Amino acid sequence: MIHLIILDFDGTLGDTRANIVLTMRQTQERLGYPLASEDEIAATIGLPLEEGFRQLLPGLSDDKTLECALTYRGIFEVNRKKLVPKLFPNVKKTLSSLRGKGYVLTVASSRMSKSLNGFLTDMGISEYITYVLGADNVTKAKPDPEPVLKTMSDLGFSPEETLVVGDMPVDILMGKSAGALTCGVTYGNSSREDLVASGADYVVDDFSAVLSVLN
Repeated sequence: MIHLIILDFDGTLGDTRANIVLTMRQTQERLGYPLASEDEIAATIGLPLEEGFRQLLPGLSDDKTLECALTYRGIFEVNRKKLVPKLFPNVKKTLSSLRGKGYVLTVASSRMSKSLNGFLTDMGISEYITYVLGADNVTKAKPDPEPVLKTMSDLGFSPEETLVVGDMPVDILMGKSAGALTCGVTYGNSSREDLVASGADYVVDDFSAVLSVLN
């Protein structure tokens, strides 16, 4: 019986792809690096920011990686006010339904907690979320199971009571490594094929279908 639902944010609740792609390319341009394509950048969504830069710019030193991350975060705050992300269809309604049914809803993201909490508040869904875990709240990020293990430990739930929902293979791998059930969503930044290949227990095309997974 599922009681705890751990949700990814980018690509699962919020449609932040345009913000991320724009900011990543502006960062690369400002620092004089080759511009990555939208698909290349989208493939890094869900990873910690520094890891994303390492994937896009192989061989980058630790100092340069940190410079990229700091530059990105500064630009992102400016872009966030110009290009306001939106919730994916049926997210708010479904979160309300899930809370009404007694599920404990949490978020585990590779985004820093300040940015994450800001989005949850700005998008009007923070009232549904009991617990928020950002990249700065763990020592190991997705696909390591630490975010799921820490959430379960802090809130007193077992893997058998937990469902992890995300749009990327790293979300699925994180949940499976922690022993939880997993549900992939296809409308974000990954494909059904990749989610199935990563071992997702369920794959849905609309966030509202999470309700049917729990029945």
